[in-house]
Amino acid sequence: MSATEKMQIVDYSDRYHAAFRDLNAGWIAKYFEMEDSDYQLLDNPRQAIIEKGGYIRVALDNGKPVGVCALVKLDGNPYDFELAKLAVAPEAQGKHIGTQLIEDMIAKARELGAKKLYIESHTSLKPAIHLYQKAGFKEITGHSPTFSRVNIQMELIL
Repeated sequence: MSATEKMQIVDYSDRYHAAFRDLNAGWIAKYFEMEDSDYQLLDNPRQAIIEKGGYIRVALDNGKPVGVCALVKLDGNPYDFELAKLAVAPEAQGKHIGTQLIEDMIAKARELGAKKLYIESHTSLKPAIHLYQKAGFKEITGHSPTFSRVNIQMELIL
């Protein structure tokens, strides 16, 4: 059985809250510092993301949450959603889980009629930047970042 055969991507439910928070807090704390906006999204994902029209998906490996990604609803001017809070457990990296989550979220955004997606990141996160570029995201300038750690912004026109 290949890694992708036992992999499942499912909708967020509250039972995945700890995984959503811990997977993201882990990589953020490793490379940067947690900010107020991180705590708002990670401590209350249902209120901060889902109830505002966004989505969270969870990658399960044999039932264990190993990856997460969110679509945060924006006002549609010019972006409909921000692809955010993408995290894959260190032990699950290299299994194309990040790619699957990004593709899944792009498909969800299209299904919802979105025209443009937005991403904030940091150029030191080379594997993430590579995944975004592979998915078709292009670097842009001129937007005020949400987090102080952001030094690259990207968009995908759907």
